[in-house]
Amino acid sequence: MSDAVVVLKDVGKTFANGTRSLAHLNLAVQAGELVTLLGPSGCGKSTTLRLLAGLETPSSGTVAVPARKPGQVGFVFQDPTLLPWATVADNVLLPLRLQKMQAAEARRRCTDVMRLVGLADFARAYPHQLSGGMRMRVSIARALAPRPRLLLMDEPFAALDEISRFRINDDLLRLKKELKTTIVFVTHSVYESVYLASRIAIMAVRPGRVTEEIAIDPPLPRGADLRTSAAFLGYCDRAMRALGRAAAEDRR
Repeated sequence: MSDAVVVLKDVGKTFANGTRSLAHLNLAVQAGELVTLLGPSGCGKSTTLRLLAGLETPSSGTVAVPARKPGQVGFVFQDPTLLPWATVADNVLLPLRLQKMQAAEARRRCTDVMRLVGLADFARAYPHQLSGGMRMRVSIARALAPRPRLLLMDEPFAALDEISRFRINDDLLRLKKELKTTIVFVTHSVYESVYLASRIAIMAVRPGRVTEEIAIDPPLPRGADLRTSAAFLGYCDRAMRALGRAAAEDRR
């Protein structure tokens, strides 16, 4: 797996209070993939992302993230977590300043990434002046500004209305293509998972682990017509059936 950006092998995670979040979790993500983690609440999806980011350490097994160097892993949380007193531009510049990047290069990166996410006209705006969807775009721009090799996204669009969610899903796929970033994306939505993914990892709970994987193959053209196509609905049916099998394992 020379092109693997992520390899989790027989990973377990038990917290100090005794909660066993993950056990025997195996997953590999290749360069250029968009892998969605799909499963019920409590199956360890967010914990998996935190292990990949280095924010948690495994209790057992190995987590190999060759890309995990300063600036090479970006993280987008459920909440945009923006600095309320800072402008859009200053929020996006934050990770570049922490890296002590030269000011001219940092400003150029900031300008480029804000253009990519559709925020070029809002550089001087403050978070409270933006809609929820626009605040999430700022969060994505901030994560992308260092040009990470791996982008981790923890249900970033869950709070958005359906139209905004569809639009930003399309924007994410466009950004992935332009920036050639590998993405691991957590969601509860079967439809969002199928729409975005090159591969879906189905997770079960008690303890969390990957029970099945579904490759979206051949890669589907993504667009408004896809969501009503027979191919899309067929993949959604497969994913829902896999979730049902994962739930049945939990009841054993």
